[in-house]
Amino acid sequence: MGKPKVFTITLDNPQRVYSPGQCLQGHLTLELDEEMEMKGIQLQLIGGARVKWSESCSKGVGMARRTVTKHYVANDNYFNDELVLFGKATGEDGDNASLSAGRYTYPFQYKLPPGIPSSFEATLGRVRYWLKGTITKPWTFDDTTKKIFTVANLLDLNAEPEAMLGLRGEDQETLCCLCCTSGPISCRFQIDRCGFVPGESIPIKAEIINRSNRKMKRSFAELYMVVIYHTTKRSRTIMKKICEISHGEILPGESDIWTGDLLKIPPAPPSNLNGCSIIDIDYYVKFCVEPAGPALKLEIPLKVLIGSVPLRSAMEQNRPDSQVHGPNQDQLFEEGAQADVQPAESLTPPSYAECMFGNVNIQDDCENDHAQGDFTPMYAYYNWGDTTRPSSHPQ
Repeated sequence: MGKPKVFTITLDNPQRVYSPGQCLQGHLTLELDEEMEMKGIQLQLIGGARVKWSESCSKGVGMARRTVTKHYVANDNYFNDELVLFGKATGEDGDNASLSAGRYTYPFQYKLPPGIPSSFEATLGRVRYWLKGTITKPWTFDDTTKKIFTVANLLDLNAEPEAMLGLRGEDQETLCCLCCTSGPISCRFQIDRCGFVPGESIPIKAEIINRSNRKMKRSFAELYMVVIYHTTKRSRTIMKKICEISHGEILPGESDIWTGDLLKIPPAPPSNLNGCSIIDIDYYVKFCVEPAGPALKLEIPLKVLIGSVPLRSAMEQNRPDSQVHGPNQDQLFEEGAQADVQPAESLTPPSYAECMFGNVNIQDDCENDHAQGDFTPMYAYYNWGDTTRPSSHPQ
């Protein structure tokens, strides 16, 4: 029967970014060099979350000791629907059909369910959305093609009361060297609010006083993401650094003051991952003082909220007269489109930038060469006058 010369799915939105409740529109293109017999052409629309990891441990004693591997898996299914573009549905009985040589275009549209979570890709888990086109053939292997897209469930910071709250912390550490104890290293750290969006910078304010007889190698602030994966039997937590800024050494008896150094937030998924029951995401800004030589760092973590829609006060302070944003992204803010939380009309839609963690390879999930092999989810990003491309990897 041969294979199709062209078998692709095209979405009307070039960036392939959609909000929960929005209508997905596009077309499937098929080009044949010769007549092909088939049962039908179907388009499957799939969305769900998956968590999977393995852990090994030793059991038994002596010669009876063995390694046991346990696998932890959980799934969260959001939709799995099929559109019949030609012929019969999957599994439906009846006579076969055929298409002669030529080029065929099949338009489609599908309304995404409300409340589904943002796309997310990581080693131990994911939230993924895709379309799968299938030519169902009699007596031979089916042809398939696949297209992944991003769902952006916008987290509006204006609907989060804690986003405006300032945070502060302080701590001190006493260093010991053999039998001698030096004076303490003390640190005060604060941020004026805890709600930010990618593209914004977090102003870091801190004061370090080194009363010890040891040099401090450096002080630094880092933003890190904490992801918690859940199964019915076990949860697992993974921490990943997002970005970092630092100051230099602090000599004994000296101090250092941070007066608002800017820690810029790259494109990253929103806090909480609302709508997903098996993956949670939190963010922390941690301020650290690192002694020279062997000693524990002084660390002060403060929890922050990374959203998709900025605080109105932040937008007014940072928004230029005009802001370029991705094609068709106004749709995310139109009445009826429809994000679950509608931002104020005065707020400009964001750009969408590729996630800082880069591509994930999805070829293992694909059936044949018609399917794409790499995918990078996209997240809201506010340039606010910055013309440089956001970093694709942690600094």
